[in-house]
Amino acid sequence: MNSKPILGVSGLGIRRGDAVILENIRWQVLPGEHWVILGANGSGKTSLLCALTGYLTPTVGEVEVLGERYGCSDWRQLRQRLGLVSSAIRQMIPPNEPALETVVSGQYAMIDFWGKMTVTDRRRARNILQQIECLELADRAWLFLSQGERQRVLIGRALMAKPAVLILDEPCAGLDPAAREHFLQFLQRLGGGAHPPTLVLVTHHVEEIMPVFTHVLILKSARVMTQGPMKGALTSAALSDAFGEPARLRQSGGRYTLQLRRPTTAWL
Repeated sequence: MNSKPILGVSGLGIRRGDAVILENIRWQVLPGEHWVILGANGSGKTSLLCALTGYLTPTVGEVEVLGERYGCSDWRQLRQRLGLVSSAIRQMIPPNEPALETVVSGQYAMIDFWGKMTVTDRRRARNILQQIECLELADRAWLFLSQGERQRVLIGRALMAKPAVLILDEPCAGLDPAAREHFLQFLQRLGGGAHPPTLVLVTHHVEEIMPVFTHVLILKSARVMTQGPMKGALTSAALSDAFGEPARLRQSGGRYTLQLRRPTTAWL
């Protein structure tokens, strides 16, 4: 099996003036792994994503994607090898754009698709809509999609460019409990399917970690607090440290829940 890293971050540091945004981040993602990035607000999760996608220039260190290094290769081309699903993209989709066009726009890294859709584009986009279980939405305008449907269509948009890595930046934000669970089950099927992209999920909530995710990276105060396979790295002690509150992690059926307690409250 090829063990060459899909993503590699070595000694990554980002400073702006006296502010330390990221400090000495070391992280590798190998083929066959799916990662979760956890951390409290301000821990550096968004900054790490921006560095991975070439939107935030490191002060020191290296970022590699599929063996190519930012700074030595064209950042625009490397960026296309990383699919990104984020609230920022969701807010920019035109309300009257059909789902099929939204998916096609990912091929051209374009918002508000205005190009001419080829027969090949249309066929591939329909195949992707079927893959993400949304083929019946092909002609439905963005305005009339539910929040969960929008997230799936954005994943389809990202998949259109055939990325090696699919980064999901808090994809469940704004979903009601039922929609969230349907979406998470979809992620499980996507990551467990044939030849999936490497998944990187950014979240605050351990409840969103599906069994398909194999590894976790926990950030605290701009630094890596712990990382590794779920079984060893995702613990009550690690989460207590990360969120600054005594916490108890429970696992059942491959899913997690977290209870927080104030220091003055004894465990039952």
